[in-house]
Amino acid sequence: MIAFVVLSGAAGAQTVQEERSPGSPPAVVGAPAAEAPRDAAITSASAPVAPASMLAPAPSPVPQAPTQPALVGVDQINGADTAWMMTATALVLLMTLPGIALFYGGLVRRKSVINTMASVTAITGLVSLIWFAVAYSLAFTPGSEWIGGLSRSGFTGMEYLKDAGKVAVSHIAPLIPESVYAMFQLTFAIITPALIVGAFVERMRFSAMLIFIGLRSVLVYAPIAHWVWEPGGWLAKMGVLDFAGGSVVHVNAGVTGLVCAWILGPRLQYGKEAFEPVNLGLSMAGASLLWVGWFGFNAGSAVASDGRAGLAMAVTHIAAAAGAVSWMLAEWMVRQRPSLLGMCSGLVAGLVAITPAAGFVTPQGALVIGLVAGVACYWGATGLKRLLNADDSLDVFGLHGVGGIVGSLLTGVLASKAVSGVEGSTMTQLLGVVVVMIYSASVSAALLLLIKAVVGLRVDERAETAGLDLSQHRERIAS
Repeated sequence: MIAFVVLSGAAGAQTVQEERSPGSPPAVVGAPAAEAPRDAAITSASAPVAPASMLAPAPSPVPQAPTQPALVGVDQINGADTAWMMTATALVLLMTLPGIALFYGGLVRRKSVINTMASVTAITGLVSLIWFAVAYSLAFTPGSEWIGGLSRSGFTGMEYLKDAGKVAVSHIAPLIPESVYAMFQLTFAIITPALIVGAFVERMRFSAMLIFIGLRSVLVYAPIAHWVWEPGGWLAKMGVLDFAGGSVVHVNAGVTGLVCAWILGPRLQYGKEAFEPVNLGLSMAGASLLWVGWFGFNAGSAVASDGRAGLAMAVTHIAAAAGAVSWMLAEWMVRQRPSLLGMCSGLVAGLVAITPAAGFVTPQGALVIGLVAGVACYWGATGLKRLLNADDSLDVFGLHGVGGIVGSLLTGVLASKAVSGVEGSTMTQLLGVVVVMIYSASVSAALLLLIKAVVGLRVDERAETAGLDLSQHRERIAS
């Protein structure tokens, strides 16, 4: 007897796209199975019926996450993530220009405002070119555990091929164009040396500053960024947690600033006369821009427009507010009055301390970090500064060094596995901090001493007395 078997229907596939973590491969969305022919297939009664597995199409291979920068189809790029990362990049650049320029420019004396702002501006341009030439490649391409390779020197291979439908991505951020990721990381490479300016204002030669910052970007910043943020870096492999730059940016900058202050020596008349800030209004404006820009700094480090970025934004604000309030209260108790400068410094302290923890802690943890950082950095800018006997002019170590250390260690204590999927280790965090401090301090000191011997570090007494605006730039602000 001949049997007629009708094969019909369609196999549906439901897909769920989970929220991505930084550096995760693109989610693979399954396609529905091909519909069977509508015409009946005629077989004999004795013929076996093909199993369903033979009728279904073979599953598409799951694309593997890249292990190095690579070209991918433009359809793998996430538009929302890319838009957010471009916005975050602009926000972080805003922190330096004009944020740091205004914050520092308002705190120095009138005769050195232009030099301070010119230093921040020149650093932005110089570091951008060095990043393009070699530093990005050394920091964020695979190489050894100690340093990356040169495959992206001059942004080589950072392609967008319209006709071929291809675009280059980093293996660290495969859902956005590599050009966007490289620019985002550039803003971190810029702000780190810009922060150091606050330690040597009013006495360092402009030419010596440029040489120092240029060499340091390649020899200090790029290796440390590779150790902590490139998956093959040795500190990353050990489990050091640094979401947005507690060690890479702030401990690094703070320790270098302290070394600069020691080697340069104090400003003339330091400790003998009051050095009044020229305009605290400028500093307030700069601090406000830092607060706003820091949302790009921390939430952008999620490298996605997702729930983790949203949480990073929330904890950043909570920590900044807690830092401002705790510094204000500490100063109020010690000096019997709160100050605008103290509140601005406190909010920066909270922002610095939450930076390594932003993608790892809960809002309650952020509150603790901000409260502790405000008091710790107040002591760092007052009592510790006197103990260290350094004219760290604008408290780079007291704010960024101490704040970065506090935040990095508290990340080990307060990191929530429910938030990030990882557990913190205070000892591992301590190791990361100590390594960064030793390496940054020793290489920076060697560079400074070399530059001092070759071209000189400090302006002469006459130039310092006249002010660096006139002696270095032949400019001055209006009276």
